[in-house]
Amino acid sequence: MEKTSFLISLAVASCLVWVARSFGLSAELVHRFSDEARTVAASRGGCGGFPVRRSEEYYRMLARSDLRRLGARYQMLFPSEGSETVSLGNDFGWLYYTWINIGTPNVSFLVALDAGSDLLWIPCDCIQCAPLSGYHGSLDKDLGLYNPAESRTSRYLSCSHDLCSLRSSCGNSNQHCPYNIKYYSENTSSSGLLVEDILHLASTEDRASVQASVIIGCGRKQSGGYLDGIAPDGLLGLGFGDISVPSFLARNGLIQNSFSLCFRDDNSGRLLFGDEGLSSQQSTPFVPLDGEYITYIIAVESLCIGSRCPGKTSFHALVDSGSSFTFLPDNVYKRVTMEFDTQVNVSRLATNNESPWEYCYEASPLGMPAVPTVKLIFGGNKSFTAVNPIFLVHDNKGELAAFCLALQSSQETLGTIGQNFMTGYHMVFDRENLKLRWSQSDCRDLDNTRRMPLSSPPHNRPENPLPTNEQHSSPSTHAVSPAVAGRAPLANSTSVPKLIDAWYCLLLLLTQLAVFAIG
Repeated sequence: MEKTSFLISLAVASCLVWVARSFGLSAELVHRFSDEARTVAASRGGCGGFPVRRSEEYYRMLARSDLRRLGARYQMLFPSEGSETVSLGNDFGWLYYTWINIGTPNVSFLVALDAGSDLLWIPCDCIQCAPLSGYHGSLDKDLGLYNPAESRTSRYLSCSHDLCSLRSSCGNSNQHCPYNIKYYSENTSSSGLLVEDILHLASTEDRASVQASVIIGCGRKQSGGYLDGIAPDGLLGLGFGDISVPSFLARNGLIQNSFSLCFRDDNSGRLLFGDEGLSSQQSTPFVPLDGEYITYIIAVESLCIGSRCPGKTSFHALVDSGSSFTFLPDNVYKRVTMEFDTQVNVSRLATNNESPWEYCYEASPLGMPAVPTVKLIFGGNKSFTAVNPIFLVHDNKGELAAFCLALQSSQETLGTIGQNFMTGYHMVFDRENLKLRWSQSDCRDLDNTRRMPLSSPPHNRPENPLPTNEQHSSPSTHAVSPAVAGRAPLANSTSVPKLIDAWYCLLLLLTQLAVFAIG
């Protein structure tokens, strides 16, 4: 009996293998937005979630679903008050700001955005802080003052904490950890105690609330510019340091190790944590300082004015949202400004020591003269063109009177790419891959940066045209090679050979049984 069972099993297995090879094992694939899927959905009581085929919403839903599969663990986050940033002009030092909520219950603060430093500090238990009143004309609510004792989720950092950099000044390890930060601006500093508390954020995916534990500087004493209207309600450091908010969010697995800034020429913008940008963006690597990545420094190979690139204009520059304007090392500044002056066919104005800019020119309300482009060139033939490298000057009547090249000289060997050059760009600080990424943008809808501006293809082209050979070889088109499809059969299958295979299988089974009977 066991022998019979074995032979029958062998025959059946042989039959199945042969049939599988002949017939092929297949299943019909149905796209989730196809007519078949729509019909099934309608039979079950609804198909309202189906976008019009090849519409912008169609591609957007596909991209969103792909992102959920590829990176479901991560999300993009923004302050719970919103991702919007704003520049409030001279009253606030021409910096960009955003509202954040801290503590339990939460208190709102209008903090300056600074990619050139690490710590998030806010005015707290003040000994010497900027006045927080007198800004009602510029703001829709009052500036905040932090008191750790009033937040249920706050706790002071002890001197034994790993992120207490001034532990050597502590009397013992249980004392509260102090901080003291001196900034680039003359005599400008913030000092106080470090506190751990909740930063309230929201997710771009579903606007869900996210509470992140971060370290905050309880800023008890400020000096210099911080007493004169710059960052009166605190500063959000976005740097590489372990104590920065982007570092905390990435380390806790809440976001990819990246964030983005986008500034518009109307003084608005966006801040997004975890934004990795788009594959189509240009990029250049960050440069280490003394072997360490401690701030966002890039290497500029040359700086071009119009179509001319003066020699010896290479330099390293800090990309810093905490700087309103752009600074060049003095030797580079002289070559660049002389070239700009040569190409501008307008009378140059005399400037005094009170003007931050040296190269200013006459202008008229009737129109602006032609202004040459200002372009940074990086390795790999990557380039960055300042959208608006000039600053417009108006007279007492509000009419256009002059324009100035918004570049300043620095005695430092390290330049600074400030907000005026960043305006008009989606700037991604990709800390994971140690790159700066950029693409021109109006900063709208950046909380869904993967939206694809696709339109329906022309009627005389296929729906999904494959890239041409030129697109395959051209790095500027960002074309993606088509997937390799499975080989198609050499000829159309018919039912006749399949029927023959079935008869063969039956004959094989009978033969096996006959052999057993004779044996």
